Amino acid sequence: MKNKILVIGSGAREHAIVRALYRSPKEKEIYCLASNMNPGIAELCDKILIGNFNDPSFVVSHTKKVGATLAIIGPENPLANGVADALWDAGIKVVGPKKDLAQLETSKSFARDLLKEYNIPGGPKYQTFNSMEGVADFLKRLGNNYVVKYNGLAGGKGVKVSGDHLHSRSEALAYCQELVNNNGKFVIEEKFIGEEFSLMSFCDGNVLKHMPIVQDHKRAYDEDVGPNTGGMGAYSDANHSLPFLTDYDISQAQEINNKTVQAVKDKFGEGYKGILYGGFMSTANGVKLIEYNARLGDPEAINVLSLLESDFIEICTSITDGTLDKVDVRFSTKATVCKYAVPEGYPDNPIKGEPIDVSKIKNHYRLFYASVDFKETILVEAGSRTIAVVGIADTISEAETIAEKEVLSISGPLFHRTDIGTNAAIQKRIEHMKKLKRESI
Repeated sequence: MKNKILVIGSGAREHAIVRALYRSPKEKEIYCLASNMNPGIAELCDKILIGNFNDPSFVVSHTKKVGATLAIIGPENPLANGVADALWDAGIKVVGPKKDLAQLETSKSFARDLLKEYNIPGGPKYQTFNSMEGVADFLKRLGNNYVVKYNGLAGGKGVKVSGDHLHSRSEALAYCQELVNNNGKFVIEEKFIGEEFSLMSFCDGNVLKHMPIVQDHKRAYDEDVGPNTGGMGAYSDANHSLPFLTDYDISQAQEINNKTVQAVKDKFGEGYKGILYGGFMSTANGVKLIEYNARLGDPEAINVLSLLESDFIEICTSITDGTLDKVDVRFSTKATVCKYAVPEGYPDNPIKGEPIDVSKIKNHYRLFYASVDFKETILVEAGSRTIAVVGIADTISEAETIAEKEVLSISGPLFHRTDIGTNAAIQKRIEHMKKLKRESI
């Protein structure tokens, strides 16, 4: 029987998803509901349609129209809008949690409260606010180490960290006031000190199969400075860990993901079907949870799906059918480095509509289109992260050399982070963790 699959979303993450589906030996038709004309997706799909994929009724009618029996939701906004609920109600299977369960990502306070309620380790001291009452006192209690998080979705840009974005108590109070003025609920929590890493897990409601560990780079510029972005690139190691992590760190993160899925099932009486993405921090006092996402990360999906050896259609079907335990999920033992080329001025004031040229890219199979569009027949920047490339090799260092060479061959008014996956950047992280552990003894 032919598998008819609809992919929702049209960034580099969805290009990686479509490519992984395309590699499956199963008979298939792949459709895409997109916000922009992604040439990489269009090339691999049977049909791509530009439309409002955040509108549940539109998504359902289009899915029925193309005859898809399985939908894979890439971005977070359709999850927040209940697209998964509407599709299940229409008898269409979905990789991506229903709206209530997606609160793990869409509500920072929900995720924190869940960990507390079910005694899941890794949570910070925190409080939730929707007015300025008590804010100054709680900030005072946390001293100089605090984080202010807008409660809802903000495209990775709603988090402000003391010392990085907020340089004084008065700046923190001003940001909180800004959120209150916009009727925003927000969480203030203690700032974790350590090194970040991401653990994404396939989940069928009961069973989790974990993916290789990845480290994403949120800040816009080299040396981790500048504004937060959706992610400038990421890397993974051949052993599926990272050079600054221990096996115990990874088992702690896996345990937190496992317990969270059990807690959500207990709370809602329904299993979480999709990808659970934990953003973690390795600290001197063990692994802490920074936040959850309810879908594949972007760029992290590019790293892990490029390594996936198993049949992705089989994995997706087993997620929806609750049979993930019967599937052998395997990734090749290679290192990856992914780098994004983004428009000049990104993220605060990106230029748009300027032409870009990818003809000098050596390996087009390692290129992933993101926020691009066409002016007549010319490929142009559409304002957000433009194009990602991934290097794959036996070591992070070799993968970085490949990625850097490829990203430099893209021409146009773009910039990228040159330090992702470099020996110097990784050594710095190793030394940082050693220092924190020495100081805690």
